[in-house]
Amino acid sequence: MKPGRRVSRATIEDVAAAAGVSVATVSRALRGMSNVAPHTRDRVFAVADQLKYRADPHASRLARGRTNTVAMAVPALSGWYFSRVVAGAERVLSGEGYDLLLYGVSSAEEREGRISGGVPLHERADGLILVDLRLPVDDLRHLAGTGGQVVTIGFTTGYFPAVKIDNVEAARRATRHLIESGHTDLGLVSGVPDVLEFTVPEDRRTGFLSALDDAGITYHPEWDVPGDFTIDGGRRAFEQLLAADERPTAVFVQSDEMAFGAMQAAREHGVRIPEDLSLIGFDDHDVSAAVGLTTIRQPIVAQGAAAARALLDRIDGREGDGTVISFPTELVTRSTVAPPAR
Repeated sequence: MKPGRRVSRATIEDVAAAAGVSVATVSRALRGMSNVAPHTRDRVFAVADQLKYRADPHASRLARGRTNTVAMAVPALSGWYFSRVVAGAERVLSGEGYDLLLYGVSSAEEREGRISGGVPLHERADGLILVDLRLPVDDLRHLAGTGGQVVTIGFTTGYFPAVKIDNVEAARRATRHLIESGHTDLGLVSGVPDVLEFTVPEDRRTGFLSALDDAGITYHPEWDVPGDFTIDGGRRAFEQLLAADERPTAVFVQSDEMAFGAMQAAREHGVRIPEDLSLIGFDDHDVSAAVGLTTIRQPIVAQGAAAARALLDRIDGREGDGTVISFPTELVTRSTVAPPAR
């Protein structure tokens, strides 16, 4: 071969001619479709390997009218919870030959431009996974009416499949654990609902208040402080609780990351956990076991994986509109909860 001369790449037509079958048969065989005889499939694979034929994935996707890409929109790209949800979805999607197009949507303007406008769904991806990002009803109706393929995590729409946990019941269970440990002066570190209608903080507050009401315990609004679902926010919230003239003996923190910040503030102020104050979190973060945090465990990676599988089923026409996949939560008891000091 002369220097600089390029070797032509084998085409699907070359494989078909060498194997003595049609181009359509080669395509079906290489995609593993069942309507190809085993001996024919073996011959096609042998010829393709001999000719070093490699299918053009872009051309294959276009031929099927698909991009083999799924868009996923989350409120915060840096949040631990969201990163774990994405990891679960990506594992399933990559195993099925799909690429993941990730969008961070932290404002109503970004939601309007990136999701409501339909750019990721209709121009770049075959489907969309929304994680704790509610769309206006008109947008949901539009997507459903135009055949948009959508799955939600964290909330239900009635239009599309959803993956979720029962945040109200899980928070009620966390609060009951504090009450059953002997506490009657309970505080809450929560997030702040925003314009994106992130309902998790209010759902978990509802569970907290329900447990107090069931036990006949007084709710102290001054002990209900925002933590923004971050470590630093949790530290600031706990400092606010510790600075009060009277403070609770136990606190339900709506996420483990905020609980880590609370534990940091407690150390800095000489408050012992659980001897002086009990603490329970939510999520079962990777670090929670190492610091002994009692918490509510939710299967985060599994939720992302379930959403991806549901979306692929929907893309292939195998999933109903209103399917809801509910995951259980679990109380994990460690060392941050004890009876109140006497």
